[in-house]
Amino acid sequence: MIRNVAIVSLSSGIIGEPFIQFEVEIGLRRLKELGLNVKFMPHARRGLDYIRDHPEKRAEDLLEAFRDPEVDMILCAIGGDDTYRLLPYLFEHGELENAVTDKVFLGFSDTTINHLMLHKVGLNTFYGQAFLPDLCEIGPDMHPYTRQYFEELIATGRIREITPSDVWYEERHSFSPDQVGTRTESHMNHGFELLQGPHVFKGKILGGCIDSLYDFFNGERYADMPALCQKYHIFPDAEDWKGRILLLETSEEKPSPEKYRKALEYLKETGVFDSAAGILAGKPMDEVYADEYKELLVKVVDKPALPIVFNINVGHAMPRCIVPFGVNAVVDAEKQTIRFVD
Repeated sequence: MIRNVAIVSLSSGIIGEPFIQFEVEIGLRRLKELGLNVKFMPHARRGLDYIRDHPEKRAEDLLEAFRDPEVDMILCAIGGDDTYRLLPYLFEHGELENAVTDKVFLGFSDTTINHLMLHKVGLNTFYGQAFLPDLCEIGPDMHPYTRQYFEELIATGRIREITPSDVWYEERHSFSPDQVGTRTESHMNHGFELLQGPHVFKGKILGGCIDSLYDFFNGERYADMPALCQKYHIFPDAEDWKGRILLLETSEEKPSPEKYRKALEYLKETGVFDSAAGILAGKPMDEVYADEYKELLVKVVDKPALPIVFNINVGHAMPRCIVPFGVNAVVDAEKQTIRFVD
């Protein structure tokens, strides 16, 4: 059972900004109502400019959270776009490998890079939720589906099964204080969609936000990112992908079909599609480009026997489940379940 939670800002420092403190207080109240003791790591609330300018302090917070024997869970504040800049401070002298301990690590979006860092040093992590977008949700409460998985994780330290949400929610466009207590429009969800391949398959899941994975290989956003990721061998090689299930989900930037296609082509060049046991793809926000993404997955992967399941409630579209990485999973698209077994 998780009792003590440390919050880290590994990408954006937004939780330190004055304009967002009303949301932070909502999230803190909910965590305390769940019986959790919460602490912010020393630099987590230093604000956008400080966090942007000091990747070494972000890395320091992560290492300290792993070393602290009282911390049970490391919860990421939010995603962002430059957590790759922590790489030299975590890998140049084996800093992360020497500090890492068996704790629950939870985050998504740009935190994809942190998940792959931790995969490299042998820690299984949890993908799909974060402090600001989930615990601080300004609606009447956390979304029930989202809350269900968070409560299971803190109560048991694991996730047993994922099933589809009955509904999905439109993107929230205003986060002003006058929106507290309001819920965005909801729509009926239509469950997991098998695009191709057998409806039952198994493997250990790994992956994340396809926008972040795109930046692994393309320097449009940050010119030095591909070289740094390659230097420290953060993206698993084809051998490591053998028998794994690749998870892909899209960000709030709602990448164009052309960018989505390029991202899939980059991944294809690594050999991941030749090695993987299957692909799980998250529901896009507001279902934007859903049909185009489905078509591109089938076309670019170009392996009809490789199972691809679309419309998983993970990632940026609300609500969100939590996906364990590195745990044996059995996907059954017909029964609409993803079960995790020891």
